[in-house]
Amino acid sequence: MVVAELSGHNNDCTEVVVPRRCSARIKTLQSQQEAQRTRCRSNDDRALEKKAKAHKARKADTPATTPQAIDNDVTVTNTPNDCTNDHHHPVAEASQSQSPHVNGDGTEKSAHLRVTETVRRFNKHYLHLVQEEEIRCRRVQDEQKTKKHSKSKEAEDDGKRSSKRPDLKAISKMILAKEVLNPEKIGSIPGIDVGHQFFSRAEMVVVGFHNHWLNGIDYVGQTAGKKGEYRGYRLPLAVSIVLSGQYEDDQDNYEEVVYTGQGGNDLLGNKRQIKDQVMERGNLGLKNCMEQSVPVRVTRGHRCVNSYVGKVYTYDGLYRVVNYWAEKGISGFTVFKYRLKRVEGQPVLTTNQVHFTRGCIPNSISEIRGLVCEDISGGLEDIPIPATNLVDDPPVAPTGFTYSKHIICAKGIKLPSASTGCKCRGSCLDPRICSCAKLNGSDFPYVHKDGGRLIEPKAVVFECGPNCGCGPACVNRTSQKGLRYRLEVFRTPNKGWGVRSWDYIPSGATICEYIGFLMKTDLIDPAAENSYVFDIDCLQTMKGLDGRERRLGEVSLPGSWQKDVEKTSDGGPEYCIDAVSVGNVARFINHSCQPNLFVQCVLSSHHDIGLARVVLMAADNIPPLQEFTYDYGYVLDSVMDRDGKVRQMACHCGAADCRRRLY
Repeated sequence: MVVAELSGHNNDCTEVVVPRRCSARIKTLQSQQEAQRTRCRSNDDRALEKKAKAHKARKADTPATTPQAIDNDVTVTNTPNDCTNDHHHPVAEASQSQSPHVNGDGTEKSAHLRVTETVRRFNKHYLHLVQEEEIRCRRVQDEQKTKKHSKSKEAEDDGKRSSKRPDLKAISKMILAKEVLNPEKIGSIPGIDVGHQFFSRAEMVVVGFHNHWLNGIDYVGQTAGKKGEYRGYRLPLAVSIVLSGQYEDDQDNYEEVVYTGQGGNDLLGNKRQIKDQVMERGNLGLKNCMEQSVPVRVTRGHRCVNSYVGKVYTYDGLYRVVNYWAEKGISGFTVFKYRLKRVEGQPVLTTNQVHFTRGCIPNSISEIRGLVCEDISGGLEDIPIPATNLVDDPPVAPTGFTYSKHIICAKGIKLPSASTGCKCRGSCLDPRICSCAKLNGSDFPYVHKDGGRLIEPKAVVFECGPNCGCGPACVNRTSQKGLRYRLEVFRTPNKGWGVRSWDYIPSGATICEYIGFLMKTDLIDPAAENSYVFDIDCLQTMKGLDGRERRLGEVSLPGSWQKDVEKTSDGGPEYCIDAVSVGNVARFINHSCQPNLFVQCVLSSHHDIGLARVVLMAADNIPPLQEFTYDYGYVLDSVMDRDGKVRQMACHCGAADCRRRLY
């Protein structure tokens, strides 16, 4: 199900036959999860009980990398990963038949891809646990409402006892499932370059970049001395520090840092120093780094309203500890100070540049550098979409199409009548009574957090429609709420036009719908060189045809659909969306072999899967000014010229795992 903006790849060929598309979906592990669920359902109660006991035993043996707040004795609680709660947060385990470090074609995955996949697994765990927390909070609120004249003390106590940190639970689940990466590695981490941004400390933990979700210093302890990689070192040894404003005595001049050691500050209060620091653990680790000339990773945290922890963390490279001393701090207690200088020869420091760019977002669109169009939507979108061009001379604007916010049906095509809706009022909250939730596997596909985020990719998402009783604010209408982020169409050096955002975007967020003419695929003229055709191939994806990765997931398919799925053949999708002359911002989004968006089929106004809406959603947490991309999903050697000869086209996406060819 994908379309290629072939002109965006400097295609000079004039005789290209547009193939029926074969999407290569985001590399989810749904098939393994479904197999795991099937195995679990076949177990009897006794087997489940034994499995739960086994999980408890593993919990007792959890290694020291389990995230703990050493300074204030806060410990993460590990939740057993058994099959009894698989519906709410299935474990994204690696395939048992294939190494998680190997691609489907047998080639080794790049370090960048392994990091990306690990963070995606964390985000899925996290969002499933956010959903559980939202359900718990609603239960507490409902219990309190039943007590009209007095507070429900029991409900209040339940709210206090339950964990409110789904990120920490997600870390523990991944540690138990052995899904974390790179524990306790000295120096740089493969797959994490200078300038890499994390949306939370928890993300840093699961990729092994900084193994403590709260401590400012991550260090290799004495117990690691038995490992061969640490022989010859005097331990403990610091490997990473995070500068995030936790200590009142820190000084940060970017290339040179005066860092305050750990311990003695009030993390839960005003963050002031309340006792003397001690030369042990991370403090001793930094001292040993200085004496043994071992570099330390330095990451800076900055405020960010789009991150659930209120900060975003940027990796700024390796620094060497050049000096340390003890002194009386601002609050009168002894603190250790460490002077660190950035190692030469690394990529240019990005932290100040990123925030300079963010700080210079213009007050008016006319101030943008390279502006060639103030709003390509012509005022149709609630948020203007400017276009910029700093590549061409003279600069040109994107032309040749009419902007539209809505699908336009070609002559002879009529959308099905609206389906029967749910009976909810105001907003859909209870999946046990919402008929739309029942179609989604008896659960809502979105969480309310951050304005609505899809928990994980699905074969199809059923949203509430025109006949539903809920209002427009319902979370199960998330993809229908229009643009939420400030987007920009910009000219790229070698891929034509592209799209990026000025805002931080969380994973699972809706970017935009693919808009154009809805028409029959067999009416597309191959000789017209139309490079904006997007096949609606939900049924093909469900059946896993032509290399598509199946994403059936927890959905309840109507009986008529089962017949459609069975009848679906390699003939290709019946309908497509043609955005060559009419479309929206989605038509400018480029291909990548390692994309940050994924395609999601959505049904809202009707339930005809062959005419599903095509929505682009964030696969990752996307920082500002990072180009949007999704996988066009061509099957190699699938494009023919007029003479029936195979055409080939190079891919310029630049991804670490680039397939080198678009088709």
